[in-house]
Amino acid sequence: MAMIELAGVSLELWEDGEGRNLLFLHGAGGFRADHPFLALLGRHRRVAAPSHPGFGLSSLPDWIDRPEDIAHIYLGLLERIGAGPIDLIACSLGGWIGAELVSMVPEKFARLVFVAPVGVKLGSRDTLDIPDIFALPATTIEKLLYHEPERFRPDPAKMTDQDLAIMLRNRETTALLTWEPYMHNPKLRHRLRRVTNPALFLRGEHDGLISADYMDGYAKLLPNARTLTLADAGHVPQVEQPEAFVSAALAFLNGEA
Repeated sequence: MAMIELAGVSLELWEDGEGRNLLFLHGAGGFRADHPFLALLGRHRRVAAPSHPGFGLSSLPDWIDRPEDIAHIYLGLLERIGAGPIDLIACSLGGWIGAELVSMVPEKFARLVFVAPVGVKLGSRDTLDIPDIFALPATTIEKLLYHEPERFRPDPAKMTDQDLAIMLRNRETTALLTWEPYMHNPKLRHRLRRVTNPALFLRGEHDGLISADYMDGYAKLLPNARTLTLADAGHVPQVEQPEAFVSAALAFLNGEA
């Protein structure tokens, strides 16, 4: 991991792999370079993966309080990554940031993969499209996130003080970015019509946060999007089913599916 300065933010940035440039935007759990799916992606793409402001060791200036603010910062990151259209894989909260970013400069991107993204309001005003993650107990959240939560439950006793601090910081920043209005930008759905890039919306079949109806409705906001569901996975299919996830993502990014 390297630290770079971008738009007044000290940003943690991981870069690795070979091939066409790909921007990876992590979800609310933060970025971990040891996830197996990253090594698999790196065999076919040059991956650039920032830790969003307020996540990991990236700084969080007081003027950043919504995903749209982070998207503006990442306009500069696109220039650093390199010329030519860039592929995108953006997950959950990162999917929201990615959708904001692509709506600003769709011409900078080639193909797009949104993994269980949040960011738009599709249901009625008096109902939540996404369960309130800040009001539910940790054991319930685990079941919403993972098909097999016992495989991925963190053990605080085995974590370093820095790892614990980062985990708590990630949660705090997620609350700041997503709370009001909850998990969406009312303007975003009206901006996505500009995004004519080929796009794939992907979720795990056991995702307890992003329903199939929500994902289908989100995908319909883009003129050239399709959906795919992966078996035996929850909200983070890239973690639970890395081989199947990378296979599906690359098939789409390569124009083979």
